[in-house]
This record gives sequence, structure tokens and C-alpha cells, in this order.
Amino acid sequence: MKVYVNQKSVDVLPGMTVKHALMSAGLLKKIEASEKVCDQWGNELGLDGALSEGMKIYIGSTHSKTPNSK
Repeated sequence: MKVYVNQKSVDVLPGMTVKHALMSAGLLKKIEASEKVCDQWGNELGLDGALSEGMKIYIGSTHSKTPNSK
């Protein structure tokens, strides 16, 4: 299954979580530095959240590029 973390394609297995996607993208340390994780609509996500095919995840200031952000 393919998801996108800060616009980078990441392959994960079904049943993996947001945390697994961040680890695969090498970005888990940013979360440990109190950065927030959001979806493509700007909704904050928990690290144990489920993933779906094609899901877009943004962390830190990158999520400010989403269409609904102000």
C-alpha cells in the first residue's frame, strides 16, 4: 500500500499505522521534537491512526501547504 509523507511516497503493509509510515520515511524524530502530524485536510492525526491507500500525511511546517490551511 502506498501513502505519502511530506509528499514522499512510502510503501507500507496493510494494518500499519501513521507511526510506521513516519518511521519508513525517516521522520519519526521530528515527531519526538513535538511536531504535529496532519492529513491533507489539516486534521491532526495520532501516531496509532490507521492508514489508507493514497493517504497524504504532513508533519511540521510542511502541512501549511495544504489547501485548507490558513
